[in-house]
Amino acid sequence: MKISGIFTAIVIGVVIGVPGRLVIPGRQCIGIWWTILVGIVAALAGTAIAGAFNVADTKGIAWIELAIQIGLTALGVVGVERFTGRR
Repeated sequence: MKISGIFTAIVIGVVIGVPGRLVIPGRQCIGIWWTILVGIVAALAGTAIAGAFNVADTKGIAWIELAIQIGLTALGVVGVERFTGRR
């Protein structure tokens, strides 16, 4: 998956952000905009990491790349929640 434009990055950030929040148990007290922002950063970083390990260019769906992106999103959501979350 190649991210070539800001619109594509936003769409991928939304798509990656939602499952990234769902894998974390409990309720997260951060807004949707933080989730989208974390998803965008995780999508870009996940693509770079998958490219470094040569698992980004596959036929069909890049499941390993997607798992890396979702995992990074989950870590990012937890981190953002700790610093900015309402309690």
